[in-house]
Amino acid sequence: MHHFAPRDGVLHAEAVSLETIAAEAGTPVYVYSTATLRRHYRVLRAACDARARPLGQPLIAFAVKACSNLSVLATLAAEGCGADTVSEGEIRRALAAGIPADRIIFSGVGKTDAELAFALDAGVRQINVESEVELDRLAAVAAGRGVRATLAIRVNPDVGAGGHAKITTGGAGDKFGVPVQEALALYARAAASPHLRPVGLACHIGSQIRDLAPLKAAFQVLRDMTLTLRARGMTVQRLDLGGGLAAPYAETDETPDVRAYVDMAAGVLEGLGVEAAFEPGRLLAANAGVLLSRVIQVNARSDGRRFLVLDAAMNDLMRPALYDAFHGLVPVRPRGGAEQAYDVVGPVCETGDTFARDRPLAPLQAGDLVAFTGAGAYGAVMAGEYNSRLLVPEVLVDGDRWAVVRPRPTYEQMLAAEPRAPWLTTS
Repeated sequence: MHHFAPRDGVLHAEAVSLETIAAEAGTPVYVYSTATLRRHYRVLRAACDARARPLGQPLIAFAVKACSNLSVLATLAAEGCGADTVSEGEIRRALAAGIPADRIIFSGVGKTDAELAFALDAGVRQINVESEVELDRLAAVAAGRGVRATLAIRVNPDVGAGGHAKITTGGAGDKFGVPVQEALALYARAAASPHLRPVGLACHIGSQIRDLAPLKAAFQVLRDMTLTLRARGMTVQRLDLGGGLAAPYAETDETPDVRAYVDMAAGVLEGLGVEAAFEPGRLLAANAGVLLSRVIQVNARSDGRRFLVLDAAMNDLMRPALYDAFHGLVPVRPRGGAEQAYDVVGPVCETGDTFARDRPLAPLQAGDLVAFTGAGAYGAVMAGEYNSRLLVPEVLVDGDRWAVVRPRPTYEQMLAAEPRAPWLTTS
């Protein structure tokens, strides 16, 4: 469910007209719905609370990489949400948004010593270690600071899943985590170190997963490993189950059954006495946002192709170019009439700057506003300034009020970010 719907013939975000936002904030612009963010979190929280005993009052840690805007994070923080982070910058964002350090998980395959030190100083809940060399570096950093690092070992369960090869993270050939036998050995090494405190295991096998079977198989690996480690005299208190449950992008996509997902996890963990963590990203944020764009022109060619040229480009929304991802496209004020096939493109000088081919859409013309749906996750966070285009701004709506929560920079600000080398300075 989301809160983008027409009112009096015009698409609104909650009670705010997207025409109003476009007129005042310009286009392209990301627009997020507070009501949708809250609802998605509360649905997952209610499912977890219903199975609190086997899941140990689980932590829901939003994957900050999905949408790192401070106002979005603060909205979720106010609901009690934690954060799954993969860089010092994301930890800083989570803290700045009001998420307590003891609800922040630090993951990632390439944490630097400086980032590990920052995480330890900040007092994050746990650091998910993904390799033997990282374990040794963490021990050294912790020893240098006179602390004991709380950690989990990220397991590669050899169960890959996801909607695209580039978002599958749990297969044997993927760079994430360590194989089961190596993870068991690393856990024992960590338990024997005076500078490390292993508290659990973690896994994340991919994104846009619709079938619960591979998730269940991965969780079963963690269960079996927990029993093995305990039989060897070690303590396992937490299981980080990652994220990955699919979000709907097309109208024909099924809405994920969050209750069935949580019930499945609870069934696998039944009787273990561990505290679980879930790390949803797109599940909470994807259809909580749209990318609002304006039609520059329609290029009708003699070969019959019709190009819908928008002011949004691949540098604003990378997913179609990067993953061949689908996003719905809806007019803000529909004109009516028979649908026509368009190639939907942006103005960037790349053939990859194509959002859709032969997309059937109601008639559109220059100046019309359109909205890419399902753009709240992995949208603005991936945006850049390719072709020296200004970074796309972000807006948050709450009921009948709205605010620009990341402004569009000016060209002067963009240029000022690059000081000229001293020997190139002109008098």
